[in-house]
Amino acid sequence: MEIQIENQPYASVQADALVTYVFDQEHKFDGILGEIDRATDGRLSALASAGELTAKPLETVLLHFPGGLRAERLLVVGAGKPDKFAPLSDLRKIAGTALRFLKPRGVKKLAFLVREGEQGPRAAEAIVEGLIAGDFESDKYRSEKKNRAIETALLVGLEAGPGVADAVDHGRVIGESMNFARELINEPSNKLTPRMLAARAEAMAKEAGLGIEILDERKIAELKMGALIGVAQGSIEPPRVIVVRYTPAEPRPGAPVLGLVGKAVTFDTGGISIKPANNMEKMKYDMGGGATMLGAMRALAALKPSISVICVIPATENMPGGRAQKPGDVVVAMSGKTIEVINTDAEGRLILADAVFYARKLGCTHLIDAATLTGAIEVALANVHVGAFGAPREYLDRFLESAKAAGEKMWPMPIDDEYEEMIKSTIADIRNTGSGKGGGASTGAWFIKEFVDDTPWVHLDIASTCWIDEARPWLAKGPTGVALRSVVDFALKM
Repeated sequence: MEIQIENQPYASVQADALVTYVFDQEHKFDGILGEIDRATDGRLSALASAGELTAKPLETVLLHFPGGLRAERLLVVGAGKPDKFAPLSDLRKIAGTALRFLKPRGVKKLAFLVREGEQGPRAAEAIVEGLIAGDFESDKYRSEKKNRAIETALLVGLEAGPGVADAVDHGRVIGESMNFARELINEPSNKLTPRMLAARAEAMAKEAGLGIEILDERKIAELKMGALIGVAQGSIEPPRVIVVRYTPAEPRPGAPVLGLVGKAVTFDTGGISIKPANNMEKMKYDMGGGATMLGAMRALAALKPSISVICVIPATENMPGGRAQKPGDVVVAMSGKTIEVINTDAEGRLILADAVFYARKLGCTHLIDAATLTGAIEVALANVHVGAFGAPREYLDRFLESAKAAGEKMWPMPIDDEYEEMIKSTIADIRNTGSGKGGGASTGAWFIKEFVDDTPWVHLDIASTCWIDEARPWLAKGPTGVALRSVVDFALKM
């Protein structure tokens, strides 16, 4: 999809559809909407009076051949109550909703008209992100695709200046990088084994100008990544560790090195502690954390932060083969810490244990990991917020500021010392599940913390937010790309 800034007056823009938005309880249309209402002989006012244009969030009203406009259609999207309007996240949703509404209706060229107060760079960035994210479809392997393509999107009514043009480019990078991650997450596990994921990462890195190293099973064994090996040994598919590097053009001595670590279990059966058959097909998404971090690296390669960033992705399947690890087994992690495996379905924290330790060995001074780690996070936060853990708290708070700036909902979760007691083992140093009832997200986070030591660290449990089972007006069913925006924002500000 081609995205352009259009400087013509909106009434003169020739497009298949002109899109704008209206707030709830706007009793009298003024400004841009007032002009459109007058140009269309009061049709908006008439619809509002009849109750057809209520402006409830993401409600859509389509007018054909609106008088006074060169566009063939006018689409008005509800923006909800003005006091609850969050420009970044809501403009993304409005743009995505408009695009997804118009795609099946044969629209090839749309024009998005911003309203007063949302005409600057941040609005432009959000709209572009929303359009690109809304354009993603999860029907890759369908023989007959129902969705048509929108070829051109024009942004109308924006401020003039290089800041807006740069924001459009920034929004495109973020949107396309999110879709890159979503495409990986959406792949069936027979189309994305650990080796295939490594090949896709390598192709991305070479195209983006990033450094990359792929550790095969021999190198993994040499490094004594026993926690990763324990998870991988049940599958005939060998594991991989993907290391992607971004180095700024002029590295600063003593500058921090950010480590991005992502869980990439390309299919999770649960191992010997096997999962129920119902919905197991979704476990192809258990590499969502790894895909998110690869997408973040793709974005950072284009946006060029001033710090070095190293991404470490442990990739494996978790299968119940004849060589699979069993409940009660003890493995030795790369750090030398011993782990009693209580439940083989708590495998994500095992592979992250070796990955975060290895990231520290590579020189990372600060860490962020993302993982579809626990079902417990859905119990705590449903599918609304990402669960965010971290230490020290000041570091977590800085990250949460980036999440807020990026318009992503994240909630700080507890990681008190009491959770450490819950993962102590009688036979080994620690166990891979908590000994008490409840607190599963926090004990999972504390397990990873055991291998972080004193390194500033944030853990993002995206298990309940990485995938949606039903399409939303602005987003296709399937992977969401959550957390990528926040990670990129944090790296750029670090």
